[in-house]
Amino acid sequence: MQDFDLLRKYGWNEYWQNRFGDFGFNTSHAPNASQEFTPGRVIVEGTHVYRLVTKDGERLAEVSGKYRFAAQRRADYPTVGDWVVVQTGHATDRASIHALLPRRTCFQRKLAGTEIDSQIVAANVDYVWLVMAANDLNLRRLERYLVAAWESQAIPVVVLSKADTIANHADAIHSIEAVCPGVTVHMVSAETGVGMEALLPYVSDGRTVALLGSSGAGKSTIVNFLLGEVVQTVQAVRDADQRGRHTTTQRSLFPSAAGGLIIDTPGMRELQLWHQESGVDGAFRDIESLAEDCAFRDCQHQAEPGCAVRAAVAAGTLERERLSNYDKMKRELAYMARKEDKAAQAAERSKWKKLSKARRR
Repeated sequence: MQDFDLLRKYGWNEYWQNRFGDFGFNTSHAPNASQEFTPGRVIVEGTHVYRLVTKDGERLAEVSGKYRFAAQRRADYPTVGDWVVVQTGHATDRASIHALLPRRTCFQRKLAGTEIDSQIVAANVDYVWLVMAANDLNLRRLERYLVAAWESQAIPVVVLSKADTIANHADAIHSIEAVCPGVTVHMVSAETGVGMEALLPYVSDGRTVALLGSSGAGKSTIVNFLLGEVVQTVQAVRDADQRGRHTTTQRSLFPSAAGGLIIDTPGMRELQLWHQESGVDGAFRDIESLAEDCAFRDCQHQAEPGCAVRAAVAAGTLERERLSNYDKMKRELAYMARKEDKAAQAAERSKWKKLSKARRR
């Protein structure tokens, strides 16, 4: 019988116990009594190495050779927040990751550049905090983050930081609520403490929160405030353009005194979408609802007669910029689907080549 008291502080519960049991791993699989299979949670992701917390404490780990052989994409590898099946050895040895427990939620984006693949930014989170500085509010960027957040299956929450830098809080909140129907919005300032108490219930009772946003949005400052200690270094924004500097360089998971977990992430210079069609529906529910009244079921909201969406724009009840952003993301996802289909075919050919080589050995 394994003692999971430490793991419970990192979100271990009956749900994950059952998922672990589904794999059928136990100590009888291990070569000797000093090595056993046990669950662990990824708290830091490095280059080909992970820092995990297990029932016995923190361990460095690498994926096993078999795991690496079976993995076809980056998303197949563990990331911060993931629960994994680990084989432990001596305390001085690196543990070996043999399996990834199925993710409940995951926030992902397309890799930057031309590579057709996705990156899992954070896994198994209950809430996604979309952090944006009040003095750098960009509604179109926020809509993009919302699409990815809704697709993740976690609950999105907008955290408007640096409340002390603007005078009119009500107007800022109203503008956000107009493009985020049904999403809770918090106006906070870690400098003055305004609104910070309202964030505490999210990081309790084993819940996991991931903070996402651009550099300089104040994510690390919020993390330090909620943890009650400096765990992440912070830097001031550049005076020239008020844009952020990268301070967090890797994703990390921290336990809070309230019993929850916080994942801090590096600032994102860009957020390219990846298989997030249902996320678009969630982030643009108002447009999707209007589209139901269009004269044609396949209406593209361009120049078709009887378009209820274009009528709303003409009436001033729907922002033209919001519709333009909606159209842009729809086109982006359609283009990515075509590119990804070709990449999948190439990956399948590569997979069978690897298997053929393995059989010939």
